[in-house]
Amino acid sequence: MKAFVFPGQGAQFTGMGKNLYDHSTIAREMFEQANQILGFDISKIMFEGSAEEQKQTKVTQPAVFLHSVILAKTLENFTPDKVAGHSLGEFSALVAAGAVSFESGLDLVHKRAMAMQRACELQPSTMAAILGLEDEIVEKICAETDGIVVPANYNCPGQLVISGETHAVEAACEKMKEAGARRALILSVGGAFHSPLMKPAEEELAEAIHQTDFKKPVCPVYQNVSATAETNPDEIKKNLITQLTSSVKWTQSVRNMIKEGAVEFIEVGPGNTLQGLVRKIDPGVSTSTAASS
Repeated sequence: MKAFVFPGQGAQFTGMGKNLYDHSTIAREMFEQANQILGFDISKIMFEGSAEEQKQTKVTQPAVFLHSVILAKTLENFTPDKVAGHSLGEFSALVAAGAVSFESGLDLVHKRAMAMQRACELQPSTMAAILGLEDEIVEKICAETDGIVVPANYNCPGQLVISGETHAVEAACEKMKEAGARRALILSVGGAFHSPLMKPAEEELAEAIHQTDFKKPVCPVYQNVSATAETNPDEIKKNLITQLTSSVKWTQSVRNMIKEGAVEFIEVGPGNTLQGLVRKIDPGVSTSTAASS
């Protein structure tokens, strides 16, 4: 069984999608449509923009989404048995699997990006990567640290990202090092994604999601919040809303996909980060990236 997986924010690079634009009529039409929906020339920034330009919130999330979805739409062999996406990538997965239209998906991603930016500006917050500790130890230290700090991304065994108020994340990092973490590294991010501090963004996005038409996907979608296969549009909506304040259960999602028959994982979108994570979760499965850049 084939599982197609879609990357999240941070996978962007200058030139992403240019090859698709140059060689596919469908891709060109979708890029032009995206420029109109967003009200600015995102394709030009994707193809030629600096790393600094691509870091802008209004650009980063739609750019990664566009590259992933357009690549999926132009693949000859896009026949997924299962799909999943890491954080932002869940929106790409849902569009690729036919649960949401391209236009609606792009609109939601744009609204999500702007809502997250506004939430980040409300108070000092950050995230940190913790390497070399058991998940249970990271969870325990977060729970015992004063202030808001929570496990945010379960990326693979021994790699967990925490998120919360800056002072709480910094204090937790010191405790992680004392507990034997190989690294406890503050990340250069806009704020505390996948933590309770994203509640204002969740409330904003909930309204947009409720107004969007969702259909049953062509295959099960393993969602970040539940790590389980979902096909019910109402359940998918509910999980998508709580995703912003909940942990990304990537390790658990991949393990469940493997347990339920996935033997081949194909990454669709910029970069190959998810391939590496899947291999660390289970070295026995086949991993590859979808063709084109």
